[in-house]
Amino acid sequence: MRRKFVAGNWKMNGNQAALAELEAVATSIDPRVDVAIAVPATLIHPAAQCAGFPIGAEDVHAADSGAHTGCVSVPMIKEAGAVFSIVGHSERRQGQGETDADVKAKAEACRRHGLDAILCVGETLEQREAGEAEKVVTAQVRASLPEGAAGDWLAIAYEPIWAIGTGKVATVADVEAMHAAIRGALVEVLGAEQGGAIRLLYGGSVTAENAAGLLHAAEVDGALVGGASLTAAKFAPIIAAAVG
Repeated sequence: MRRKFVAGNWKMNGNQAALAELEAVATSIDPRVDVAIAVPATLIHPAAQCAGFPIGAEDVHAADSGAHTGCVSVPMIKEAGAVFSIVGHSERRQGQGETDADVKAKAEACRRHGLDAILCVGETLEQREAGEAEKVVTAQVRASLPEGAAGDWLAIAYEPIWAIGTGKVATVADVEAMHAAIRGALVEVLGAEQGGAIRLLYGGSVTAENAAGLLHAAEVDGALVGGASLTAAKFAPIIAAAVG
């Protein structure tokens, strides 16, 4: 049985004062649900000190060090207190031109240093309307999947690009179909045991209002939550929905 996993992604939001929200989130965590939040690099260290649950980074560079101005490596975030990183978020793939190979290398860097990773995949609205959504996403999964992929350190988040921060949400049927396709690709590449152990999260305008239906859909093991993870008042009900 795969445990439910609710992860937050603060994106380019938050400051020292916002850390009080993490402390409030900690009081709402049910032991039956795994909870984690990725925060901006500047907040990793203080967040890890006060949160009481796993804190991660929103992105990392694949290299351990070097001439990569403005980037942050896995050893750096690990030293700061992070225990995981998001890799391949569509805002990186789309806005920064990251390829599947880049995402794979970042996930492998996490593994190399003993950190977990949440690997994101998702299609554009144009690809969905063209009937190519499952083809595009499963191709991303296969090409981005790191060596040594396993459920004890890797989760995959399906985030339809057209639903991120837009208020649009995929239907439960759409999510179930895509997660089934992703699971099929994982089993094909890794085998039934390993491919069946990796948790699949849904991300894309997840809120307290729609969380219950999404979190208990077939092959949905949790959620990657954006804006609603910024406050305990909005994030805690999503955690609760994972239990119910």
